[in-house]
Amino acid sequence: MVLAKTKVQILIVDDDVAVRNTMDEYITTAGYQSNAVSCAEEALELLEKKSFHVVITDIILPTMGGLDLTKIIKRDKESDVIVMTGYSDDYSYEEAINIGASDFIIKPVRLEELLLRLKRVLKERDLTKERIRMMEKLQRLAVTDGLTKLYNSRSFYSQLETEVDRFNRYKHPLALLLLDLDHFKEYNDNFGHLEGDKVLVRFSQIIKSCLRANDTAYRYGGEEFTVILPETGGEEAGTVAQRIRAALEAERFTPIDGKKVTITISIGVTEYQPQEELSTFIQRADRAMYRSKQKGRNMVSMLYPGAPSDPTAPSE
Repeated sequence: MVLAKTKVQILIVDDDVAVRNTMDEYITTAGYQSNAVSCAEEALELLEKKSFHVVITDIILPTMGGLDLTKIIKRDKESDVIVMTGYSDDYSYEEAINIGASDFIIKPVRLEELLLRLKRVLKERDLTKERIRMMEKLQRLAVTDGLTKLYNSRSFYSQLETEVDRFNRYKHPLALLLLDLDHFKEYNDNFGHLEGDKVLVRFSQIIKSCLRANDTAYRYGGEEFTVILPETGGEEAGTVAQRIRAALEAERFTPIDGKKVTITISIGVTEYQPQEELSTFIQRADRAMYRSKQKGRNMVSMLYPGAPSDPTAPSE
């Protein structure tokens, strides 16, 4: 989104009071918000208090030079920089651009030319920010499920590899949940896919509300979901699973006016074992989930080497 001129903040840095004031007045008259200071130190002090879209600085300044000022701004701030010099033989365009300046102008400055260069820098700034926004959006779309806004299955495998690698390095526990909505096909057949989508969206919200900040939830496919629980053993993961199961069971859906419907979930829980394959880890969670299905649904089943024999939670 292009900012209105009146919201664009410009900072002028020049030790020549006549040049500084003339530029300040001209830029203000052009409709921008302008501040002017006489040295780099004043500029840095002001930049700590206020954000500027563009800094216009002379290269030759009393103590710290304009090129050093530019380096600091480009390292610590988000401002674009236009540098000015009356010594074109000593400082090159390439030198200024290489340290991060957006443009370079020779003094004495023609105010009309300065304004044109300022407009170009602002336009390129807007285009760059828009490209960044688009890239971030595309990245989000690449890793998230469009309906539920949870991460997608591709993200799941990538993150699980990362967490397993962390487990192998630090030996911290790692647990996995695999969740499948009970009789969801029947719900879709009876009430339509639009109502089914509402269930998927709401259930995704329920999952997220039951997790900690470092836990991650994924739409695995259809009505199947997974949750990766770092720093979590099997018993604790079972508690998280029960929390999710109970929260969904307490929810009431109204696919038809006056008709309230309860939906339940079958969940499998497992804990990662040293050096095992990812596929083995996931398949064990899948078997645990199917054990919940076979035993009547709406329950949590744990399955991992060394666990007590089939500790499941009955329907409530």
